[in-house]
Amino acid sequence: MDPEIEALRIVLTARPRPPGLAERRQRLDALGAHYAIDPDIRLEPVEIRGLRAEWSTAPAADPSRVILFLHGGGYISGSIESHRPLATEIGRAAGARTLALEYRRAPEHPFPAAVKDVVAAYRSLLAEGFAPSHIAIAGDSAGGGLAIALMVAAREQELAQPACGWCISPWVDLEGSGASITTKAALDPLIQKDYLAELAAAYLNGSNPRAPLASPLHADLRGLPPLLIQVGSAETLLDDAVRLAGAAGAADVAVRLEVWPDMIHAWPLFHQQIAAGKRAIVRAAAFIRETQGNRP
Repeated sequence: MDPEIEALRIVLTARPRPPGLAERRQRLDALGAHYAIDPDIRLEPVEIRGLRAEWSTAPAADPSRVILFLHGGGYISGSIESHRPLATEIGRAAGARTLALEYRRAPEHPFPAAVKDVVAAYRSLLAEGFAPSHIAIAGDSAGGGLAIALMVAAREQELAQPACGWCISPWVDLEGSGASITTKAALDPLIQKDYLAELAAAYLNGSNPRAPLASPLHADLRGLPPLLIQVGSAETLLDDAVRLAGAAGAADVAVRLEVWPDMIHAWPLFHQQIAAGKRAIVRAAAFIRETQGNRP
């Protein structure tokens, strides 16, 4: 067992999830505040069609290349603040600017509001003159599912596909039908079946859980760009990632699936204290550089 992830598991297990929505949102935001942002990172708040967003730029970033980052949080929580350490780090590592989007969240704004928001942000980047081949889409957990949904919606709306997608521990099956929901339950300190069902109900608000843009595992994935899917072996969403990779491969999509031993859900979020989190980001950055044609 990786000693760093085991130490983190103990900490997370000792801090159970609060029952209230406001407290849950504050708890996840506090994660981002716990980690420092390098002082040479330039942050620029912007608004995209009424939504909060934030550009982050490291000194060596190529201004023509961008990563559109979609935060996780089960569609009910997560924000620019909660995921700022991860969003800024992938931009630095990949040599690109990062645009973190604060899409609308459930239950106030259920499906398909988040999908509409991320597609609008992608359209905004295209309208600003960014080449599709210089745009990467990235996200963790629900954000990973949204990344796939964005690309499917873009194809349906006859928009050019981005260069690639990076999905960290993606949640792509809102029915929760993967076997790992049960078989990995004792190992995962963050995501359990009952909680996923609660999140899905809040987000779907009566919509079909198999709707392709809600559960992209059931989408037609043909024509999507190369995907990198990273997942931990110790998380209940392991089968979401494995099945997504299989569905993408069957649809003739170039896909890389990385199963990281001992890792828990969305472990790159903790990259400042877990070496495997930093290594995962470095590998993702190399993938993004390669697909954007920006090899170091």
